[in-house]
Amino acid sequence: MTKSEITFLEGPQSRRKDLFFAIKVLFEFIKGFRALHFVGPCVTIFGSARFKDGHPFYEKTEELAASIAKLGFTIMTGGGPGIMEAANKGAREAGGRSVGCNIVLPHEQYENPYLDKWVNIKYFFVRKTLLIKYSYAFVVMPGGFGTLDEYFEALTLIQTKMILEFPIVIFDTEFHKKLIEHIDAMRDAGTISPEDPNLFLFTNSVDEAVEYIKKNSIAKFKLQPEKPRKPFKWLWENDLKEPAHKQEIKGN
Repeated sequence: MTKSEITFLEGPQSRRKDLFFAIKVLFEFIKGFRALHFVGPCVTIFGSARFKDGHPFYEKTEELAASIAKLGFTIMTGGGPGIMEAANKGAREAGGRSVGCNIVLPHEQYENPYLDKWVNIKYFFVRKTLLIKYSYAFVVMPGGFGTLDEYFEALTLIQTKMILEFPIVIFDTEFHKKLIEHIDAMRDAGTISPEDPNLFLFTNSVDEAVEYIKKNSIAKFKLQPEKPRKPFKWLWENDLKEPAHKQEIKGN
């Protein structure tokens, strides 16, 4: 959380400060929209920044992201290290497109080297909106508080029909066992609807995850290759027809 965000959340500020904060948030959204307008249909992969190359979760994420990229999706992540890096790496090495929406933090977060394009965002709520806006499916790999926050944000928007019923895959049955037990407990207590657990797939299989996304995203929403759209040069826009490695949106 940035200093200005912390100050904003302390309570009522002067009208001038609130206006300036709202303007900065607007510009963050515009910067994100401009950066990601041409990335194509995405699948967003959430997961921890702390798993290193060689860890089983890292390697499984590479495999899964590569398989999803081969369906024609752009792989989108939070743009940082760990699971995010693994997903972008898997997409890149499979010949797919790889983009990131990176959060600006004083530690832990930096853009990984496998991004074709990325945008740096100052506020978590702006970043979460962008990660959801361009995605036709979501994959939840092992992670921490941030991963669960992103997962439940997407799930809540689907449950409340604020966005379409895009598929969600929760990957690694052992790691997420307690999470699923808690969701079942919420269902049994009546705090969620009996059918709500049907909004996601809980699996350990790459093949099952890919088939679930094909059925509930490509087939369900009749996704077709996008028609080319001409970038506006006066807005410094460029597309990703061919991955142009290391494209960071101007103005960061």
